[in-house]
Amino acid sequence: MTQPQATIFFILAATMALFLWGRWRHDVVALGALLACLFTGLVPAEEAFAGFGHPAVITVACVLILSQGLQRSGAIDALTKWIVPASAGPLVTLTVLTALAAVLSGFMNNIGALALLMPVGIQVAVQQKLPPGRVLMPLAFGSILGGMTTLIGTPPNLIVSGFRAEAVGSSFAMFDFTPVGLAVAGAGIIFIALVGWRLVPSRERAGAEGFETGAYLTEARVPEKSRVVGKTLVEIGDALSKADAQVIALVRNDVKIPAPNPRRKLLSGDILLIEAEPEGLGEMLSTLELKLEEDKKEELREENDKDDSKQAIRSDEIVLSELTILPNSQLEGRSASDVRLRTHYGINLLAVSRQGRRSTARLRSMLLRAGDVLLVQGAPTNVAQFAAETGCVPLAERELRLPDKRQAIIATAIMALAVLGAAFGLAPAAVAFAAGVLATMVLGVIPLRRIYDAIDLPVIVLLAALLPVAGALAATGAADLVAQLLMASVAQGSPVIALTLILIVTMVLSDFMNNAATAAVMCPVAIGSALQLGVSVDPFLMAVAVGASCAFLTPIGHQNNTLILGPGGFRFGDYWQLGLPLEIIVIIVGVPMILWVWPL
Repeated sequence: MTQPQATIFFILAATMALFLWGRWRHDVVALGALLACLFTGLVPAEEAFAGFGHPAVITVACVLILSQGLQRSGAIDALTKWIVPASAGPLVTLTVLTALAAVLSGFMNNIGALALLMPVGIQVAVQQKLPPGRVLMPLAFGSILGGMTTLIGTPPNLIVSGFRAEAVGSSFAMFDFTPVGLAVAGAGIIFIALVGWRLVPSRERAGAEGFETGAYLTEARVPEKSRVVGKTLVEIGDALSKADAQVIALVRNDVKIPAPNPRRKLLSGDILLIEAEPEGLGEMLSTLELKLEEDKKEELREENDKDDSKQAIRSDEIVLSELTILPNSQLEGRSASDVRLRTHYGINLLAVSRQGRRSTARLRSMLLRAGDVLLVQGAPTNVAQFAAETGCVPLAERELRLPDKRQAIIATAIMALAVLGAAFGLAPAAVAFAAGVLATMVLGVIPLRRIYDAIDLPVIVLLAALLPVAGALAATGAADLVAQLLMASVAQGSPVIALTLILIVTMVLSDFMNNAATAAVMCPVAIGSALQLGVSVDPFLMAVAVGASCAFLTPIGHQNNTLILGPGGFRFGDYWQLGLPLEIIVIIVGVPMILWVWPL
């Protein structure tokens, strides 16, 4: 082993360890790996940032924008309402919903497809009297399976296509992935719909009815000689916190102000609407010298009918809504006080559910994570604005999205033309989808000020940073060295065993690493293995594409798995019960299909 090979192995080992640790975001780790390769001379300085201009990276960014156009225009909402049966049994409903997720994921961002269908899945779970996880996990896995069916379905396919272009001089076409991907996805969906959903652990998460948010909304008047006259809500915050109470609204001169500004000074005669548990209410009122408005005291929350499919509880103009934090949301790693929910958005954070359990941490200081379920309170328009701007998915029915039929038709036509242009070779994929983005901008499908919000920058940086690192893995001969060891010790010269091994190793890595990172690391190894055996690189690269799209064992392997963690009430070890048999089916179906469609 040469020194450059030892160096790249050390950098890759450290990179994988940091991916698994999860302390830092994937793009931060990938950028660190790139700089390490740069400083050790493995990547020339002039090529360090060439990945940002790589066709795969450009295509991913453009597809994200076009996907956002389909979402904003309401095209997917209309399709969902048209396809998903209004009343059917679990088998039919789950089959249709999972298949729809797979189809959408073939042509748009996987996370976007799942985010659009999650509220529908929640409603289906209520209608079918199923735990939400038994609908959400099939939905998430279906969207992951669908991504492997087209070139643009998932970033790993684009990465694999880029490596093929470097190896043989031409990239995979738009639907080269379809025969194998469709067979694997079809087998997976059939298994999920017939048997798999029953394997999902039955978890009951803490929903709106289960959050410990305080049982009563109590009105308390500020007397003339009260000590709080002239003080702001911030100044009385300590007394409220000790009682686990918070001011929901303020009534002044018969005008109700929901989520008042914390810097607003209190005047005598003001009425505070305070949400608190009865146990701490008396001490808090005594400390602040407030008087109960006995004749106006009312319960905020009524006992929910378990058959009621709505997950929002209204009291006057205030609404309680559940929101799930998307991966790479602006809220990740931040607390409620950091986001300034009340001052900036005019809403209250009432509770947080993490992995289906109620959190005992203080809400103001609790650092939020992807998959957390937030219970927020405020005006519906404020809640909708907060969800849109920070990257959250409402778990209630999306009543505030107003479909625009004209824009929906335009968005669908742009996506279709871009796909056809790439499929028939009229232009390279990156060019075809870039043209689609230009049309989206010119025709106003997405407002210009919001056009780049659709780009998932952490994913773009991850891809751009790891491509040169993967190039160093090949350039130093390290990939060939790994291939030689695998071929000699395990495959023993058998191409079929080697292909199966590449698929399994890729699947295992993708269960713990970002799938794009897995594809970038495994492609040089797959090419080296094919060259060692003297066979075509195509089946080995296809095995990497399939394996990188099959992360079903953990909540961290794919962002869609993380997204359902909170709403499904799942724990870390809940995924393998459906994921393991599903991965076995992928191997059983995938290997013969790859060998049939892409002969050695």
